[in-house]
Amino acid sequence: MVANLDLDVAPDAVDLAMARGPDAMAAAVVDRLLRQGLLDGNALERARRVAAESGNRLDGVLVQLGLVKERGLAEAQAALLGIPLATRARFPDAPLFADRLKAKFLQKARAVPLAVEGGRLALAVADPFDGFTPAAIGTAVGLPVAIEVAVPIEIEAALDRLYPQSDAADQATTAGAQDEQPLEDDAERLKDLASEAPVIRLVNQIIGRAVETQASDIHFEPFADRLRLRYRYDGILHEAESPPSRLTAAIISRIKIMSRLDIAERRLPQDGRLQMAVRGQEVDFRVSIVPSLFGETVVLRVLDRHAVEFDFVKLGIQRSVIDQLSVALELPNGIVLVTGPTGSGKTTTLYTGLLRLNSTVRKIVTIEDPIEYQLTGINQIQVKPQIDLSFANLLRSILRQDPDVIMVGEIRDLETAQIAVQAALTGHLVLSTIHTNSAAATITRLRDMGLEDYLVTAVLRGVLAQRLVRRLCLECRRAAPAPIEMIERFELPRFGPGPFTLWHPVGCPNCRGTGYRGRLAIAEFLTPNDDIGHLIFSRADHIEIEREAVAAGMVPLFDAGLIAALNGETTIEEVVRSIRTEA
Repeated sequence: MVANLDLDVAPDAVDLAMARGPDAMAAAVVDRLLRQGLLDGNALERARRVAAESGNRLDGVLVQLGLVKERGLAEAQAALLGIPLATRARFPDAPLFADRLKAKFLQKARAVPLAVEGGRLALAVADPFDGFTPAAIGTAVGLPVAIEVAVPIEIEAALDRLYPQSDAADQATTAGAQDEQPLEDDAERLKDLASEAPVIRLVNQIIGRAVETQASDIHFEPFADRLRLRYRYDGILHEAESPPSRLTAAIISRIKIMSRLDIAERRLPQDGRLQMAVRGQEVDFRVSIVPSLFGETVVLRVLDRHAVEFDFVKLGIQRSVIDQLSVALELPNGIVLVTGPTGSGKTTTLYTGLLRLNSTVRKIVTIEDPIEYQLTGINQIQVKPQIDLSFANLLRSILRQDPDVIMVGEIRDLETAQIAVQAALTGHLVLSTIHTNSAAATITRLRDMGLEDYLVTAVLRGVLAQRLVRRLCLECRRAAPAPIEMIERFELPRFGPGPFTLWHPVGCPNCRGTGYRGRLAIAEFLTPNDDIGHLIFSRADHIEIEREAVAAGMVPLFDAGLIAALNGETTIEEVVRSIRTEA
């Protein structure tokens, strides 16, 4: 076994591991998780039953059932054995011992050689209780081995990067090459190829990597000579290694099968939804397929409920805005609107407000297109225009359901606006979104739709306008004095006395080298008062309304962004890019 290996751990831990075997060590890890409160007794009993029925090891079953995350299990294994937990930064830039260790073996063993240190090979493994892998690798390279535990998805990502021609891609390419006939001409062949194990594994790897790396979208874009794959992180697209171009039709067909879409329809757009277990937890994906010049483009929106925190503070919204919004949400009736461009986080803000209001004494109903996340205790309804189930028609019906709070996904036309106003006038709190550039512009937008001024002043309780900017990585951000030109251009002294410090992105493994990690909501909140009401009746434009709101204490979007930049949360460049100001 591995008795002759230097495992670089405490002798007692090594002896214990070798004497007790993998199953016993897995049980010890589970006991550790139980003592730490990371696992409850009922969940453990469920996992034990599944392990007994399937014959799989208990720790692996916990991950498969989503009861423990891969990282949590890896940390517990490392702590039990007293060995390091390998981070992403630990993986090498080029493969080690490529002439002696084949990619296929490393992928099957889930191991990555990290470095030669002190005459020993540091080896990252997904299963530290597997004695065969380090023994075999040690023999192959002629060095003693020191193992380190790594998260399996990070090992897979490293292997894909170090050995681009992965086993899955190679097998899939071979499968695709079996028939030179164009796949697009034969739906049955497409279905057969999309059901082949290599294609399934390739698609699952692409989706799994998106979830683990917290991408918000996956883009498949076919071109004449390749299938481009891109992930969106923090609002910015990043290109990944392209799958084999021969598999374009098979990959898209596989996604259609998973989404229960028509595999033979390639002329019309299709929308769907799929649910998939990724690393032991269920994740939803919204699927959009649109025909293009070289095939069908596919976009998967990742709807990972576990990765989203519905908390105003964690979203980054300023405390003063949270206080104003909270007051508006506690009102018994009226309309509260959230505005901003597509992708500015409007739905997440509304969901956060709904979860604050969610209680046994309130009935909450939402009308959405599409439903992004499933919220426990809230009645959510999907709009279906193809059967005339529109926002307006649903809103009429919902009023007979005796709701206390209604969320309308978007006010798009006068009919929906009028029914929402009627609901607010009859004692309901209505939350909705609208597409405008600022809070003040929302009022003029409602007027342009045809809504009467007296109705706007009667029901409007507040308008929140927001944007999302990338948040600076706290691990690598760098401070520097603000240049005089920038201080003058943005009039920074109005925010307080100098000196003024601005922060800049650097890049590190923690943020994928971008200098940013996560996003921050920048917001302004307009609360209508008597003076604003007079301006509405006099049909003033949005500039006058905004000027009055600022005089009443509203902090404009751009100023809120500058304050965030001065606080080291983001950069002025991000604020200018996201808010699209000409300042």
